[in-house]
Amino acid sequence: MRTTLDLHLVDPSANEPGLVVDVRDERRALLFDLGDIAALAPRLLLRVTHAFVTHTHMDHFAGFDHLLALGLGRLPQWTVWGGPGFVDQVEHKLRAYTWNVVHRYAVPMLIEARSLEFDGSRRQARFDSRALFAREDGLALPADPQDVLLDDPLFRVRARIVDHEMPVLAFAIEEKAQLRVRAERIAEMGLATGAWLSELKAAVLAGAPDDMPIDVVWQDREGAHRQVRPVAELRALVLDTVPGRRIGYVTDLRFTEANIEQLEELLADADLLHIESVFLEADKDHALRKNHLTARQAGEIARRVRAKKVVPFHFSPRYRGREHELRAEVAAAMGDSAQR
Repeated sequence: MRTTLDLHLVDPSANEPGLVVDVRDERRALLFDLGDIAALAPRLLLRVTHAFVTHTHMDHFAGFDHLLALGLGRLPQWTVWGGPGFVDQVEHKLRAYTWNVVHRYAVPMLIEARSLEFDGSRRQARFDSRALFAREDGLALPADPQDVLLDDPLFRVRARIVDHEMPVLAFAIEEKAQLRVRAERIAEMGLATGAWLSELKAAVLAGAPDDMPIDVVWQDREGAHRQVRPVAELRALVLDTVPGRRIGYVTDLRFTEANIEQLEELLADADLLHIESVFLEADKDHALRKNHLTARQAGEIARRVRAKKVVPFHFSPRYRGREHELRAEVAAAMGDSAQR
């Protein structure tokens, strides 16, 4: 079934951390971690509206500069989330550069930096290129009881803090329920598919009133067309509701009961879990010193949260050419049928 979100690792070899989430038919994308993103196509990066940074080790945050440089004069606005103290770190990044001409760019850039603090509260600040990226603090927000960072009509992003001898964010990306439509009914009504279908689906899922107007716009061989139809009339196009998926992104954490309990609360019954599998179990002592998971531990966590499928990633460079061993160890720990 065609899903709302299209996912792929930043690094196809799964060695470097990072996840790309494309929002289908929306011309926008999310990034989870900002490490080595130089290989990603500029056209993709210029669709990024939100980036979610697990923590500010270089391999997870150095790509902030790449996105900033690429987007200057082209990317009007983006939001970046991180853990405790993250807003200050974004400010330090921006203050490291000289911005004597950026205010003259034809397309200004607005960066919204937000942080999830230890007590669950959120801090936020804006950095506007027209003001030379000077910091403008926003109101601090209280903790959200459902751990939500972003609530979009099509999906939401939730986070919990886990321990890596420093705070790290673990993320849940949750597709909201999706609506299938009767393709044959669209033609029977003298209409054609277009972006208006997304607006209709969002309205129906939100329980919009019957008289809410939907701007039905499409283009075909005969040119551009536009009609305005009420939700009540278009609701007949809806076939059924399909549950969305819960997707996990977990990297850089210790194998502790406290961390596992946080992940169980955040990612119970996940449909798809991306989880770091840095070392083989034979190198468990080295994993302990580095505060990372072994592949076996990653599989055990996946089993604990009852993940249906797992994608191991963030492999140590010492296993170049042996990545299949890490994947096999994850599969053995949780069951072969659950690994993709």
